[in-house]
Amino acid sequence: MEILRHFRDLAPAQAGTALTIGNFDGVHRGHRALVARVKAAAEARGLSAGVLTFEPHPARFLGGRAPPPLLSTRADKRRLLAGLGVDFLIEQPFDADWASLTPERFVSEVLLEGLRCRHLVVGYDFVFGARRAGTVDTLRIAADAHGFTVEVVSALAPEGQAVASSSRIRAAVQAGEFPVATTLLGRPYHLHGRVVAGAQRGRQIGFPTANLQGDNELLPPPGVYAGWLDWGEGQRAAAISVGDNPTFGDTGFTVEAHVLAEAIAPGADLYGRECHLSFAARLRGMIRFSGPNALADLIAAIGADVEATRALLATLSPPPSLLGP
Repeated sequence: MEILRHFRDLAPAQAGTALTIGNFDGVHRGHRALVARVKAAAEARGLSAGVLTFEPHPARFLGGRAPPPLLSTRADKRRLLAGLGVDFLIEQPFDADWASLTPERFVSEVLLEGLRCRHLVVGYDFVFGARRAGTVDTLRIAADAHGFTVEVVSALAPEGQAVASSSRIRAAVQAGEFPVATTLLGRPYHLHGRVVAGAQRGRQIGFPTANLQGDNELLPPPGVYAGWLDWGEGQRAAAISVGDNPTFGDTGFTVEAHVLAEAIAPGADLYGRECHLSFAARLRGMIRFSGPNALADLIAAIGADVEATRALLATLSPPPSLLGP
């Protein structure tokens, strides 16, 4: 997949492009439905298949209310879109010039002149241009006038679930409702980062952990979770702690994963390794153990968490790795 920094950087394509446009935060099921239609149209018509997205998120440039925390890092968005088989990704700077484009200029300068768009796939609620003045109907009128086609994809709602949207997925993650997030995303929510040295307490009590220094903006609430850790050698079952280690009086927020013993070679060194940490389900909230048996009670609780993780993940398939085998 070719990654471009501006829509004018697209090299001439004799037959033109099939395209979809949006923020694509999380690359969820709804986004993948759009890309699938782009791919189908491109293959049927001999076009290049592409995605036009924005850096930064428009809400960060336009101001007003606080911008939402993003579901995916820039690197993960690239990985996920590349995995869908598109030919190019444009990470268009969202700046004053872009924000001032009228719908008419957007069609003429961006779609036609810059991207040579022959087929455009958008969601049912797509808007564009200055002050969000352009709508799906605006596009249809322009398409008739300029000889390209527009395909509008309706809202994607998995059976018994809400419509797949980045805002609903954020709400599920913030509530620790990972089965819901998994359904709407089409895969478990994950954090990206590197393993760094921690306080080594887990190792001392028989449950060594990988401490993740993450890049993601959106974190789940404090608690203990079942999930998978991937450091480029496939997904490995893990019990995950998110929070401040209240039994030890810590105040810093940490994300730690204890990889189940049989899933990692003894003495394996993960420090500095790039990792993905995927969440399957929340097991419990944080507990502060106190009194003379505090450490024993903590060890017993972690042991129970490990067994609960083992039992839960035995019923689930791990997500595909974005880092390796």
